Amino acid sequence: MAKSKRPGPKSTVVTLKAVAQHVGLTPGTVSVVLNNAPSAYAIPQETKNRILAAAKELNYRPNFFAQTLRSKRTYTIGVITEEIGDSYGSTVISGIEAYLRKMDYFFLTVVHRHDEHMLSQYSQLLLQRGVEGIITVDTTVYDTPTLPTVAVAGHKKVKGVTNIVLDHVQAATLALHHLASLGHERIAFMKGNPLSSDSKDRWKAICEVAQKIGIKIDSELTVQIDIEDPTPQLGYPFAKQLLARNQPFTALFAYNDISAIGAIRALQERGLRVPHDVSVMGFDDIPGAAFNTPSLTTVRQPLARMGQVAAETLLERIGGRNDYPPEIAIEPELVVRESTAKVARHSRRA
Repeated sequence: MAKSKRPGPKSTVVTLKAVAQHVGLTPGTVSVVLNNAPSAYAIPQETKNRILAAAKELNYRPNFFAQTLRSKRTYTIGVITEEIGDSYGSTVISGIEAYLRKMDYFFLTVVHRHDEHMLSQYSQLLLQRGVEGIITVDTTVYDTPTLPTVAVAGHKKVKGVTNIVLDHVQAATLALHHLASLGHERIAFMKGNPLSSDSKDRWKAICEVAQKIGIKIDSELTVQIDIEDPTPQLGYPFAKQLLARNQPFTALFAYNDISAIGAIRALQERGLRVPHDVSVMGFDDIPGAAFNTPSLTTVRQPLARMGQVAAETLLERIGGRNDYPPEIAIEPELVVRESTAKVARHSRRA
């Protein structure tokens, strides 16, 4: 005979009215205190304490939708990103989440993968869900938005948008001066995918700094990344392209860390040692950069901090700040690890 299933415990929703009955006060008085309304100042502190203690004892949870209707606020923002699983986007979103959690805000995340139709659809979807503002990550904003908007790695000046950007000239200066100080003159470069919002500005900065300090950028030592991939496969085939050209180089400056890690694999398969034969420089300082073999020398973007600054700036704008800055520049930092070294006289150069 089959055993009868016992019904599980039912969760009882405690209403505002139940809290009011518990303390012997009107629901209106209890509501004023629990919502910290301006009129709560007229209620004695002892009464406030009784109401708060009762709400805690009864495990009262305010009805979010009822609060939204009363206050006409959702305390929700939208996050639009190109890719949620990559080290860049996930670290920025982690910074956004850390700040919003402290401020009791929710956020909805959508991923567009550089599909313009999908991006348009998701933007409308977030508006329909009642978000109060939007943060974009590695996503180019072209049109003036209807909501307060902050763009992480935004480079187009658009009315209504605050861009959180890295100082790419300073980043290029740190990286190229480091390689030049080690004696590298024949430097190969990986240009970022044009769909990445940082790609154009980063390459422009590299070219400006290289010309200024006397480093020649050889077209035979430059490859264009033209795929999207959140794994080291992003750099692996393009490093192979460089090697197939049989043009000697002693250092490689990759577009980002994940492509640098893929490039190191390609160099090692060719029998080249990093950094003894070829030094490799990354960009971003993703969490795995320090644990690669060899550990990666890179230009650090404080990605989590950029996410926090974006969230803080957006909430200030939602709160009524009208004198918002069109751009907030974040300073980079050079992190020297094992993947770069001085040019060896008798090394097996690429």
